[in-house]
Amino acid sequence: MPNLTLPTVLAFDRKLEPSDALMYSGKWENIKDDKRWQAIELFERRNRAVKSNFKQEVLDNEEELQKQIAEANLAWGDDAALAHDNDTLKVSFSLRIVGGLDRPSVCNKFEFESSYREKISNYTNSNLEELAKRYAHNIGNGRFLWRNRVGAQDIIVLVSHSSLSSPLEFNAYDFSLNDTTADDPSINALAQLIKAGLAGNENTLLSINTYVKLGEGQRVWPSQEMVLNSPKGEKSRHLFNLKGKAAMHCEKIGNALRTIDDWYPDAMAPIAIEAYGSVTQRGVAYRSSKNDFKTLLLKWLNDEVVSDKDKHFVAAMVIRGGVFGEGES
Repeated sequence: MPNLTLPTVLAFDRKLEPSDALMYSGKWENIKDDKRWQAIELFERRNRAVKSNFKQEVLDNEEELQKQIAEANLAWGDDAALAHDNDTLKVSFSLRIVGGLDRPSVCNKFEFESSYREKISNYTNSNLEELAKRYAHNIGNGRFLWRNRVGAQDIIVLVSHSSLSSPLEFNAYDFSLNDTTADDPSINALAQLIKAGLAGNENTLLSINTYVKLGEGQRVWPSQEMVLNSPKGEKSRHLFNLKGKAAMHCEKIGNALRTIDDWYPDAMAPIAIEAYGSVTQRGVAYRSSKNDFKTLLLKWLNDEVVSDKDKHFVAAMVIRGGVFGEGES
């Protein structure tokens, strides 16, 4: 077989499809009563704060520095919090798990697709559980809560599925954010549901309700909208909302669920599955051109030596989805 190269057109559909997450306010003792929870409405907060960030030319000019320090830093933006007689945040979303790993959504090179389908089919027959357990772990540990998870007194995650007589229940603090798997009966049961969906054995839809005990009236953290070129003096922080109710982006939920890559060199903690291991918050790409997605995929399809860890990464990238053809702009 000739040495395969990437098609000019190649794309994979995303296989983990979370919904946006809605945020509710309630009391810890009412976890089992869905009727006792109220949607959290955004409100605006205006503060007269102190400036603490200056350009170097200002720091070098004492007179100008003192002048700017004396000026108030007026802050205007969206905010969200629990009701003052409520101590618990509820975060709810659904997760659809889609099969079809063995088929690119588009591919314009027959030889490439044929080799890909052979390799990925062999992989899914024996290795899919490894990825499913990692996704299950990130549901059980509540990683998708992001800042809402920090400092919480208690966190309970309930996962429902039509095949379950009662929801799977997780104490999020039993599963470390620094780990990717755990030998736990509920994690294993959830992994089997995810695996069945990824394998295409059934259409899998999970309902996930998470309860975070924060304290009465505590601030909560919806997703923040990106607003470019906001005029000076206008509202500077816009939080995501659905009809005025606090919410979290599906993209943010998905990023947390796919934070399973601890296969990159000298891994200290898991990062989200990305083609080059990019972590924008740190300004670092942990995967070089020697162990990025395209390089490893081609090595695998051309029957070169590829480790099981690298195969896991490639399969996880397919689950992530994206456009990867050499013809992309």
